[in-house]
Amino acid sequence: MTNMPPFGSNLRGAVDLSSLVNRAPAGTTPAADTGASIAGGAAAPSGTVTLPSLVLEGTDANFGELLDLSSRVPVVVGLWASRSEPSTQLMVVLEKIVQGFAGKFVLARVDIDSNPQLAQAFQAQSVPTVAAVITGQPVQLFNGPLGEEQITEVLGRVLELAAQQGVTGTAQAQASDADADAEPVAATPEPLPPHHLEAYTAIEAGDYATAQSEYRTALAQNPNDTMAVAGLAQVSLLARLQGKTIDQIRNGAASAPDDLDAQLLVADLDLSGGHIEDAFDRLLGLFPAQPAAGRNAIRERLLELFEVVGQDDPRVPPTRSRLTALLY
Repeated sequence: MTNMPPFGSNLRGAVDLSSLVNRAPAGTTPAADTGASIAGGAAAPSGTVTLPSLVLEGTDANFGELLDLSSRVPVVVGLWASRSEPSTQLMVVLEKIVQGFAGKFVLARVDIDSNPQLAQAFQAQSVPTVAAVITGQPVQLFNGPLGEEQITEVLGRVLELAAQQGVTGTAQAQASDADADAEPVAATPEPLPPHHLEAYTAIEAGDYATAQSEYRTALAQNPNDTMAVAGLAQVSLLARLQGKTIDQIRNGAASAPDDLDAQLLVADLDLSGGHIEDAFDRLLGLFPAQPAAGRNAIRERLLELFEVVGQDDPRVPPTRSRLTALLY
């Protein structure tokens, strides 16, 4: 048993994307008309599909092509936003991992701010959100940041699911003469603040304690560092779940209904798997029966989880109002 939530059609976000095939927002030109086809290359007898790149930009206009491609090669969909540092960091990790799988996956990066149809279809109310598409069917994978080892494990399970559906092709990036002759151009992303960078490096290594320490140092230097607040909340969630299995968490809570820590951990698990409403409802449901110390622990955990999903998530304000009503 892994320490990752299960995935499948029963999870939030597992919705039918068929309505997006060949649909483009009003005023845009479908990708097929631009000559920049994503999945236009025919599969070779070996099952190899030649593409412009193993990392593609998924848009409302071109996603129909990616749905078609998913019948030959699994498509990992990373929903992100430039305003969210954790989501931009996760895209870098995803690109690295997908490249390491040598064409067994294709990554489609989807900027939810520019592609509202896809954001709605995947129910991406917070970023990062990561899903897969196999034979045109979406599979919700996880919300929020994960370590590289955990993501690799999840994608390995996606490969197993794809094989069960007969999707065993391989993608390869095409090389043009211009590409061969051109001098490589180095990307120049905006550098992270030093302590954020150290935290990110620690997260990649699964060293969540160090990442927490780096974010706390960043906050000590700048209490208004909202990205450090969010980063600390997210890595603290990862630290609490690290090394624990789903069965351990759920069985522990079921066998000790009065153990508040065990119940809080189930809420962490629910939220990490995308069941955000379930996590919030669980914590609010625990609140009335708790003594003062327990109520404070629940309040602090809720405030932290608000940071994990993002203060602009539409589920946060009503939950905050319910919490306020319980407090007063």
